[in-house]
Amino acid sequence: MRILTLGVYGFTEETFLAALRAAKPDLFVDTRRRRGVRGHQYAFANAQRLQDHLADLGIRYTHRLDLAPTEAMVKAQGEVDREAGIRRHDRDTLSPVLAKGYRERVIDHLDARTLLAELGDPEAPLFFCVEGDPHACHRLLLANEIVRQTGAPVENLVPEGIAGAGR
Repeated sequence: MRILTLGVYGFTEETFLAALRAAKPDLFVDTRRRRGVRGHQYAFANAQRLQDHLADLGIRYTHRLDLAPTEAMVKAQGEVDREAGIRRHDRDTLSPVLAKGYRERVIDHLDARTLLAELGDPEAPLFFCVEGDPHACHRLLLANEIVRQTGAPVENLVPEGIAGAGR
């Protein structure tokens, strides 16, 4: 088994689909609270279009709202970003407020083996949200906890120009 993570910011539709083809996940786990992305350049990642692409690639899809940050966490992160003058697309780290809240709400209660069983015991589950840099997203906290509990390797799929996979 291996764990994959992927965001959408920084990808084009073509490079996003190429990354999926190359990584060959057997399950796409959407961990977004809202399954839409602002900006016409990311319309391909909106729920129905994304699910159509995944079906064409033979990749199962599931949405797990229980793995998404709460509205309050997202709002707190947005306030930190605004105060720092950082656009969400450009963020390269999570605020301590969101990280702490996500750990308390999800990570501290996560049984990775139970989660993976609920997901059908995939060999290569991909955990998805929007941030291009996994260090700017809750999905890396989730993936790292699954890795800690299972020993499976993690691979962060990132758009060219983002060093998120190597940190």
